[in-house]
Order: sequence, then C-alpha cells, then structure tokens
Amino acid sequence: MLQNNYFNDVSDLRLHFDHIINWKEIVDSYEGGFVDAAKYKSGDERFAAAPSTHEEALEYYKTLLDSVGEFAGKEIAPYVAELDKVGVKFENGKVTFPEKLLEIVRKARDAGLQPTGFSRKYGGLGVPWTVRAFFSEILYRVDASVCISIGCVNLAEIIEKNGSEKLKDEWLPRLAAGEFACAMGLTEPDHGSDLPGLRTKATHKEGNTYLLNGTKRFITQGCGTGEIPAILLLLARTGNPGSGARGLSFFLVQSKDIQVAGIEKKMGLHCSPTCEIVLENTPGILIGEEGHGLIKHTMGMLNGARMGISQQGVGIAQAALAETKKYTSERIQFGKPIGTIPAVRKILRRMERETMAMRCLMLEGARAMDLYYFRGDHLKEKGATERDLKSDVVLKYWEKLAGILTPISKFYCSESCVKIAGDAVQLHGGAGFTEDYDVSRIYRDSRITTIYDGTSQIQVNASIGGVVTGMTGHGFLREYIDNEWSHFPIEETKVLSEVWDGFQEAVAMYKDLATSEEREETADEIVWASARLLSGLLFYRSTLRIPEEFRTERLSYVDEYNLDSLGYMEGLKAKLKVKVSARQTV
Repeated sequence: MLQNNYFNDVSDLRLHFDHIINWKEIVDSYEGGFVDAAKYKSGDERFAAAPSTHEEALEYYKTLLDSVGEFAGKEIAPYVAELDKVGVKFENGKVTFPEKLLEIVRKARDAGLQPTGFSRKYGGLGVPWTVRAFFSEILYRVDASVCISIGCVNLAEIIEKNGSEKLKDEWLPRLAAGEFACAMGLTEPDHGSDLPGLRTKATHKEGNTYLLNGTKRFITQGCGTGEIPAILLLLARTGNPGSGARGLSFFLVQSKDIQVAGIEKKMGLHCSPTCEIVLENTPGILIGEEGHGLIKHTMGMLNGARMGISQQGVGIAQAALAETKKYTSERIQFGKPIGTIPAVRKILRRMERETMAMRCLMLEGARAMDLYYFRGDHLKEKGATERDLKSDVVLKYWEKLAGILTPISKFYCSESCVKIAGDAVQLHGGAGFTEDYDVSRIYRDSRITTIYDGTSQIQVNASIGGVVTGMTGHGFLREYIDNEWSHFPIEETKVLSEVWDGFQEAVAMYKDLATSEEREETADEIVWASARLLSGLLFYRSTLRIPEEFRTERLSYVDEYNLDSLGYMEGLKAKLKVKVSARQTV
C-alpha cells in the first residue's frame, strides 16, 4: 500500500472539500456566531483553538484533515497487512493487542487526532459532522480495525448530550485526553435487534450508583485498548422484567469492574476485539434519566451511529477502488495492462462512479446532521425551551431530513461497499482470493458493515415509512427533492427526470400491493430505489459546484450512474406489475 496523504490523493474527496460543500452554512450552524472564540477572548483557555471567522474555521478543518491524511498514509498504512495477520488474542481472561497497534493509538492520541466527537469545552477538537465524515472516511479507508481503536472514544459523546454537568465535567476531559477507550454495550446473547427485551438488571444502590448483573455480547473494544482501560456505556433494566423499552436506563461502567469472558473469532476486523462481557454486581453510574435509556438516549444517537457506518462504507469502498486501480494498471496480460481491457475497464468505471455517488449521499446526511444537531444546542444556550425547539421550523426541517437520510445512507453505503469490495477481489483474479493482496482484508472487513449498528433489514424498516409517506402530495421527501430540483437546469436532467418518474411510479405500485407481507418483501427494493434516486440527484448537484475543467468528466459519470438507476427502476416496476396483476387476476 502506498504511503500517501489519504486526504489529498483522492481527487473526488478534495473536490467535495474545496468546491462542493457549502461551508458557510456548516460553519454558521456549528460555530453559532463564533461563540467559542468569544469565550477565549474572555479568558477561557479551553477555547484557544476556536476560529473567529469563516476563513479561520475552514483553514482549521483543512489542517486537521491534512494531518489525519498524513497520519493515515505514513503511520498506519505500512503496517495494516501485518496487523491483520497478528490480530488480537485472548488468554487467561486478558486481551492482548499487537504492540504496533498500541503504538499507533498512542501516536494518534499524542497528535490530538482522537476526540472528534467532543466540544472544545471538554477538550475535544470541536468540529462539525461534515468534517467528521471526511475524517472517518480517511481512517476507514486505511484500516477499519485501527480506525475503531483510535475513534471509539467518541462513543462517549452520548454523555455530553445526556449526562449531568457533574458527570460531564468528571469524565469528558479525561476521555478527550485519551485516558480511556469507550465501548457501547447494547447487545446480549439473546437480544440483538430486539433491544426492548434486554435482561441485564440494574439495582439501585445509592445516589446515582446502581449494581448491574447480566451478560453483554459483541461489545467492540469492551476490554479497553492495551494499557488504556475502557468505559462502557450500557443499557440495563431498571424497571420490572416486563417493562419493555420504558424500563431500560443508560449506565457508565468501568472496564476494571467487569469480566471479559472471551472475544469472537471473526471473519474480519482482526485487530478490533469483540468481547463478551460479564457483569456481577458491577457498579454503574446512571446517565440521564432512569427509564430513558432506550427511548431517548439510545434512539437519540442512532443518526450518528448510522452516519458512522455510512462513512465506513465509503472509506472501505475507496480502499477497494484504489487498490484495484493500482493492480489493474500494473498487471500485464496479453501484452497490456488488464485495466485497458474493456470488460475490466467497465467494472472499474462502475466501482468509481458508485463510490462517488455514495460519498455524495453520505455527505448530505452529515450536512443534515449539522444543520439541526448544533442549531438545537445553540438555541438551548440562548434559553430556548423544549417547546421552542419543537416549533423551530428550520430545526424541524433538517431533523426530518436527517431522520430520512441516515438509515437510507447506512443501508445503501454498506450494501454498496460489499459489492465494490467484491468487484475488487474479482478484478484481482486468483490473486484476490489469496492473502497476498490488501483486497482480501478489505473484502473481509467490508462484510460487517451491513450487520452492525443495525442490519440492512433494520435500516429498511427504519426507512420505508419515511419514503412512502414522504412521497405523498405534500410529503417531506417530495418537498426536499422538489426544492433541490428547482435549482437544476432542465436541459441536463433528462435521464435523472426519467429516474424520478420511474421512482414515483414504483412507490405508487408498492402502495397498491394487497398485503403487508407483500410490502415487507418488497420494502428493501423501494428503499434501494430511493437511495439510487437521492444519490443520483446529489451526484448531479455536485457538478454544478465544481470548476468547469472537471465538469464534463464528472457529468459522464453522473449520466452513467443515472442510466444504471433507470434500469433498476424499470426492473422494479416490472416486478411490482407482476405482483399487482397476479392479485387482480385472483
């Protein structure tokens, strides 16, 4: 793997940063009138790095991404193949890591690259979701396991959002400083997606302290990272056994107080330990309010979790694409590089346009997160009540959009990531099926993206209602698309218009299906169609924001992508027509 700057060596990534992203709206939303800079001027040293102008903010973001791109290329990339071979080990109740991984994590901590999810008040980097999207894509591209080890601490942003001031002051600066890793403990041996059925029990002891008993499974980094202990954020039942979702609360637990029963032997992510955790009268500190652990705190972080896996999907897809472009340019068959063979060139081009479209969708989800998430925080600081927030039309618009885009993006980017990684193995031929090339690791690592943080099937369930109701006459999805479309020159959107028409017809036919079972069987195809439409729309929108010298080539990719989508819409309509006709015949 080449030792590049992983921010600068992908032209599409730089096009987004330099031209496509509307940084003014992002900076305005996050910085809120540059209030952090004003705090620094008042003498609060915690805000020394806070920008005081749009130009300073953008330069700060660019410097940070340049630093992480350099770190990824020089400090991580040369070692990922060996790290994957060595992996983590479990013996006598202890998880051991490769020393090189621990060295990388220490270097990332010392370079200040870890706390992307915390505000400056608590020692965080103080960056919006859009910057975090670039940051995560870069690290996931170089290696998913290492990215998790570096970035897992940011799971604790749920404390900043829901914890008491005392809890935040006690824990967040230490987390931001890299004193702890962080793990999220939701899943149990008998309960994965069915979170309301969780059995781990929390018994009140005194004050804000409880004793927890139970077992948690599939807990990433639950053991900490080498000498760095972890805090675990766990769901446990404070209500009676039949209390369902409203009987669950959120707790902070230290890894020194739990037992690691073992780690999973996984297909991929070999340097990221996935632990089974045993809690026996383990002390836990309540986060937020009792009974709100699932319905408020966990559900409140879903958009961020989905965006994280969307970023992982794009990063892994970019890794697969980069490795395959390199291999097919160097592998000589029939007297020429195989990348020049039409059948190979066709797949390479598809991989590239799919990755570019995924990036557009993922970054639009991050934009929606920025434009509601931080607006709410700034309004609260100014004294807004919950009632004020609920009536704020700007906040409501972007929150609705985030609610639609994030599960669609997680579904589409993860599923597409696996397909692109599979194409990478295919174009490497027999070599791709060996462990001699990075695509083997990339393919294995890609496979988890459709499973964790909510399987693709869960994302479909989360998406389908917003898609179908959003396509009614005054539905929100239709409003969003119409608003974007109003800025497009009609003469360039012929194929995209046909995709839009096909999607509307498909949704109407879907609603005509006779039974809920038929609709459930077809829901994934409708959500996939919505992702294709949205990605194509955003992909085209990106061409309107870039310098003219890049536009012709990009438009060719956009047209090819939308032609693929049109073919999908036609096939979907044909299948739906058969189902509707069969019902009418009966």
